[in-house]
Amino acid sequence: MVVDNVHPERLDFRADRLKDRRVLVVGGSSGIGAAAVRRFALEGASVVAIARREERLAELCKEVTAEGGEASFVVGDVTREESVAEAISTAVERLGGLDGAFNVAGVGAAGRIHELDAAAFDRVVAVNLRGTFLAMKHQISAMLAGGGGTIVNTSSISGLVAAPELPAYGAAKWGVNSLTMSAAVGYAAQNIRVNAIAPSATLSEMLERWLPTDEAKRAMAARTPLNFIALPDDMARVALFLLSDEARWITGTVLPVDGGASAA
Repeated sequence: MVVDNVHPERLDFRADRLKDRRVLVVGGSSGIGAAAVRRFALEGASVVAIARREERLAELCKEVTAEGGEASFVVGDVTREESVAEAISTAVERLGGLDGAFNVAGVGAAGRIHELDAAAFDRVVAVNLRGTFLAMKHQISAMLAGGGGTIVNTSSISGLVAAPELPAYGAAKWGVNSLTMSAAVGYAAQNIRVNAIAPSATLSEMLERWLPTDEAKRAMAARTPLNFIALPDDMARVALFLLSDEARWITGTVLPVDGGASAA
């Protein structure tokens, strides 16, 4: 039972569901990505995190290793294909192959359409949509060479319902949904599953910028049927499920992880 709808307790269980898997987390330096690096490593995976912020990546991997997990990092920028290609190639070579990938790199820009700066729109699309495409492109190439694998992308509730205050973010996430479904159908015969999670309010740097006070977060939680804001680890656990063999019959799905918000 959740008592504090802004500061819920972290779940504390694991089951080695990614034992001996080789997994990438693109956008792994903070928020949901950092939580995924920790969660996947604690579930038995060898994890390589890719992001721009080297200092954060180094500190995260040090913490994961101290907790008994196996994690390392490669610096990469999802807006530049040569950087993505090199980072993923380096990671795959280090891991000896690629079994799974979680693509979570993202940025946001608030403002209604008539107020939104075109450069901000371009930045959001470059990171959230084009960055996901570039990551998938090179991950799929590695998985085709290795006999298959599983990819989980990060959409959003803004990619499922209207987002009047986040039109660029919503548009990019709708695009991620399409990439996810197209790849799922296009590569199923090659033993590659592709799904996405669609989070709503999750405690992260992005949420802190949009909702900097507990009062604002409580107001957001109150608009969600389950009436609390999720932890990044809650999202990481759903991605973990989709990467695992427990989800072997699931592909092409964009799974709402939103406390019931999209249904409401």
